[in-house]
Amino acid sequence: MKNFKIGGVPEHFNLPWYLTLKNKEYQDKNINLRWQDYHSGTGDMCNALRSGEIDMAVILTEGIVRDITKGNPSKIVQVFIDTPLIWGIHVYKNSPYSTIKDLKGKKAAISRYGSGSHLMSYVNAENQGWNIEKELDFEVIENLEGALEHLPKGKGDYFMWEKFTTKPYVDNGPFKLLGQCPTPWPCFVIAVRDTVLEQDPTAVKDILKIINNTTKKFKASAGVDLLIANRYKQKIEDVQQWLSLTQWSQKQLSTNNLKKVQQKLLQLELIENTVSKEKILFDF
Repeated sequence: MKNFKIGGVPEHFNLPWYLTLKNKEYQDKNINLRWQDYHSGTGDMCNALRSGEIDMAVILTEGIVRDITKGNPSKIVQVFIDTPLIWGIHVYKNSPYSTIKDLKGKKAAISRYGSGSHLMSYVNAENQGWNIEKELDFEVIENLEGALEHLPKGKGDYFMWEKFTTKPYVDNGPFKLLGQCPTPWPCFVIAVRDTVLEQDPTAVKDILKIINNTTKKFKASAGVDLLIANRYKQKIEDVQQWLSLTQWSQKQLSTNNLKKVQQKLLQLELIENTVSKEKILFDF
């Protein structure tokens, strides 16, 4: 039995992984795949890939592309979610801010530097026409739980996180939603450490085949909306809307989308230079 450890956020996007693991589908291929939740998100998973703590990650596209250009010895093997991630822009419900424009020059609460919440703060600032050097500042709060604790105390002024994950906290407090900022590219990819790709490419292909067989039919599965609503404490109508906006993928990231991500990161001075697709993408 070959051992592999995969990391991801404990959110509804990753329910197909839970289902395949629960059904012990990987064991049929002599693979012991173990899942590790990363509540802090992409920056934390980048570090875990670098250290060898995990072998694979379901990770935000812009975050892993940036980290690979900075030396992370991993490759993207395919897109997992082909549609954009819709980042909600949140403030504490009793804060004085009522529009995104009010956040100019204020502190973005981020999980960590290099995380999606960090990188997308730049994208939002650019969308708003802010001076990134002078009108964008950060406060590290670690994760969603950190934002729920610290925003009401004034540690950070606004917080960007996936809109549907945070919606219960908008409906019931303590967050207020001011707007949204979708990623300009497919949001989640699957990344694998280089040494794993060198040593066990067949096992990685088997893992991808199993998860892809599940995601192909996931949205059409009977009762999937109710399952997601119950498991992630979401309203059924919100889950149905999210499912209508979300498309899983079984294909590699396109050269065009990779170019778009790198050019945006370069433009925002989040990377020093672009690299060839061969240094980022792995094709079997």
